[in-house]
Amino acid sequence: MKIIKFLTGLGLLAAFAFSGWVAWFAYQPLSLPSAPLQFTVTPGTSLKGLAAQLKRAGMLKEGIRFRIIGRIMGYASLVQSGTYSVDKPLTPLELYGKLVRGEVTQAAILLVEGWNIREVRQELARHPQLEHRLVDMTDAEVLAEIGAEERHPEGLFFPDTYFFNPGSEDIEILRRAYRKQKQKLNEAWETRSPGLPYSTPYEALIMASIIEKETGAAEERPLIAAVFINRTNKGMRLQTDPTVIYGMGASFDGNLRKADLQRDTPYNTYTRKGLPPTPIAMPGEAAIRAALNPARSDALYFVARGNGTHYFSATLEEHNRAVNLYQR
Repeated sequence: MKIIKFLTGLGLLAAFAFSGWVAWFAYQPLSLPSAPLQFTVTPGTSLKGLAAQLKRAGMLKEGIRFRIIGRIMGYASLVQSGTYSVDKPLTPLELYGKLVRGEVTQAAILLVEGWNIREVRQELARHPQLEHRLVDMTDAEVLAEIGAEERHPEGLFFPDTYFFNPGSEDIEILRRAYRKQKQKLNEAWETRSPGLPYSTPYEALIMASIIEKETGAAEERPLIAAVFINRTNKGMRLQTDPTVIYGMGASFDGNLRKADLQRDTPYNTYTRKGLPPTPIAMPGEAAIRAALNPARSDALYFVARGNGTHYFSATLEEHNRAVNLYQR
């Protein structure tokens, strides 16, 4: 019993010492190598990444206690992205307050590869530092406002992190993203491989969106592109699930059934040949380049291995063996 009491007391003493070590740090002004000191928190930055960034900037000598305070206070998901300016020494608690309140000189928003237009609009609508005009605008009104020639907004915006002044209009982010996607697509179009089954850059964008949704491992994008291009050149249907799911819209419940593959819609590439009428998501630069510069391969099929990668086959017989091996 004496040993247990001793160990318990030792543990309590260590806990008090640890708490004091962290609490003392929480109220001590951090270093400020220069004033003002600016740093940028990108969307999705973890507390570990934030501490490392502040250490590189010279504000922290070590990041352990800074991260501990963030976890204890529940700040991990509350820190807002953007560019910050610090013009006087702040304690860790004061700095966290600034980060949580989003007192930025420039704010940031991340548009993610593979998102559809509904997800893009939702992300813009919930950003606290944007002025929200899009809420009451139809897709047609948005396209007219940003000067787009296309009639459907899907896939027209480049996925990236966009920085802006707090109070900027959300539609300005879309305008910038539209222009950037147009630029990326035109640049890739100019360096495209010969023999591709596209008559316009927009058709390449549609294919890129399918590649984006089908890709689990980034290095497979050119191979997946090769499969779809080979199938198109042979007059085969693309037979890709993401287009079917997109065509189902809100009725998709997360489970794709055989009946769904047989139900015809403009986006069902099991029932219709060729590309769907529009992109199905927002492709990134890598998917666009894959669509326009596919791998050299005679593959016509692929099947998921279950680890994020695919097995590629040139014949139906080989593909069926792969399906039996990896999915049945």
